[in-house]
Amino acid sequence: MTRPGTYGALALAPVPRRTGTPTDERRLRGLGQALAEILAGRRRRRPSRTGSTERAYRELVRAGKMIDTERPPLTGLPHVQRPRDGVIEMCLLVHCGPRSRVLAVRLERQGVQWLVTEFETA
Repeated sequence: MTRPGTYGALALAPVPRRTGTPTDERRLRGLGQALAEILAGRRRRRPSRTGSTERAYRELVRAGKMIDTERPPLTGLPHVQRPRDGVIEMCLLVHCGPRSRVLAVRLERQGVQWLVTEFETA
């Protein structure tokens, strides 16, 4: 993954240790949906940097519109990996009309929050 980003106000609350439960998938999918909407220009980036690193917030703002779609994007269920404690990596299929995209996201735990530290779309 090469494009770091974060959400400020969109940072996740604590995620339970086990993923794969409906609650976890809903929360992770919701975060992926929010990121897809931001990258498609359908949701405003939050000016608040609360709970995020300055560098990661700047990268999200700099990324601009990366997903070109005429209709709102819709994400599928996340495919989740936990490479080590405190790290979640997920990928989601983003339906954008006739052509779908893939969104990869890395989250890292900082205290009790999970923050997006990297993202990439193709």
